[in-house]
Amino acid sequence: MNRTPVVFIHGTWLHALSWESWAERFASRGFLTLAPGWPGEAPAVGDVRKAPESLGDIGLDALMDHYAGIVRSFEISPVIVGHSVGGLIAQHLIGANIGRAAVAIAPAPVNGVPLSAPRTRAWPPDERDATDRLVSLSQEQFQRVFANTVQEEESARLFERYVMPAPRRLLADLGCADTDRSPRAVADIANMGRGPLLLISGQEDQLVPDSVTRAVYKQYGDSTAVTDLKQFADRAHSLVIDSGWRFVADYVLGWLDEHGIRAYPAEG
Repeated sequence: MNRTPVVFIHGTWLHALSWESWAERFASRGFLTLAPGWPGEAPAVGDVRKAPESLGDIGLDALMDHYAGIVRSFEISPVIVGHSVGGLIAQHLIGANIGRAAVAIAPAPVNGVPLSAPRTRAWPPDERDATDRLVSLSQEQFQRVFANTVQEEESARLFERYVMPAPRRLLADLGCADTDRSPRAVADIANMGRGPLLLISGQEDQLVPDSVTRAVYKQYGDSTAVTDLKQFADRAHSLVIDSGWRFVADYVLGWLDEHGIRAYPAEG
């Protein structure tokens, strides 16, 4: 019997392995799961850190096209689950009627909604590094701006297992470097015929503040298509990988079931 696919799209500074627990959880419920990396992303985090150069030229255009091709490749239209820039891509794709449903977790904002505070800059300004194609987070920076609600020991473990450099070009496309945001950082909020969309925020998120996700949610206010918002208290940008990940994953599973999206779609 054919199963409903779920395509997981990771965000900046995280490797595709960051979805390992989610993929196992969704697979245990019968879904066909796939967490494809970015173009040129090595299968192991350590390999990316040793030779990250292949990621240096990746921008939002490349990611959009990459994941649109993957989602379109299935006979059964997939659910798209994205975190950070993956959440932006999920909204863009579902707004273009690519995919059956979308979940955008702590999503980079669409349609001109600003990243509202200077704290969203996740690295110290340093003109000496302005020409570097990649931006790395130190372990201290990761805990301060990404995993700010977990203890140092857990943050260090998450950093070691999942964190990789982010392309400066992509960060510029997202408006994180005092540059104009890419024209593809948009979603069709007026599409009434798209599949259901769930936006999720962490109320202690330093990178994509809860207020930003709420502002995006308000943009969908006139749409008759299903658009829901779930806010998780005391959660940071690390909510998909830290010790509370299962609460978020199980909420998503319940939301999908509520909207009739199950692992084994009815035939006929």
